[in-house]
Amino acid sequence: MKVIKKYLETREGNYSFYFEEINSGYLYGLNEDKEMVSAGCIKLPLAMSLLKEVQNGKIDLQSKIKIESGDKIHGSNGIIHEFSGKEYSIVDLLIAMLIQSDNTAANKIIEVLGMQRIDELFKDMGLKNTKLKRITTDIKLEQDELENTTSSFDLSKCFKLLYLKQYLNEENSDLLIRILKKQQVTNKLPFYAPKQIQENIANKGGSLETVENDTTLMMIEKGNFLFTVMANNLPNNVYGITTISRVGKMMWDIIDKDWK
Repeated sequence: MKVIKKYLETREGNYSFYFEEINSGYLYGLNEDKEMVSAGCIKLPLAMSLLKEVQNGKIDLQSKIKIESGDKIHGSNGIIHEFSGKEYSIVDLLIAMLIQSDNTAANKIIEVLGMQRIDELFKDMGLKNTKLKRITTDIKLEQDELENTTSSFDLSKCFKLLYLKQYLNEENSDLLIRILKKQQVTNKLPFYAPKQIQENIANKGGSLETVENDTTLMMIEKGNFLFTVMANNLPNNVYGITTISRVGKMMWDIIDKDWK
């Protein structure tokens, strides 16, 4: 893992990463507790918060919510964003938020939960650097302190809680992992992994101007691996995507060749 640290130290921008193999407890990090702009990665703990309230009997995943044209968020992608005047179940919104990073869907979920309750649920998860300060959008603010934030450790902790079923029950933990294994945005950490390995990777990325992040859970024969890379203050986004995908290849090569 030192080779990854050395590589990131040569790249423009601010970086953090966290690596852990759950079974052995091996871990390695770089600035893993540093609070950084989360971009779409905030949607992972947001999804866990939603399903916690489902477990608590406060929300029904099958209840319907109407999406009006005024609900659409600038820069959103995905099926929910494309159609207005339609009703969607909360589980539809959940899926669109996770595998298409649909901001319109995410902000409806934020509206359902409420910002204060989300903050309480993040704390219940034990997340120390994860803060939802505003609705989700693809427009970056000039002041980073007003952006949603998290850390590479917190994001990997979310996946660890899901894998170990320590926050949600087995049914809901498995539901989120299953959805995230169908992720449509795989151009960063999973990009260079062989196809048969990609099928066993759950990931959630995030992008804003000068920000690229990705967090993964890889469940394979050699072990169960958590890996998160966050990059802020990049010269441009292509530079960040290239850097993180290269780091993903380096990680995979270490696991494939050196991991016993």
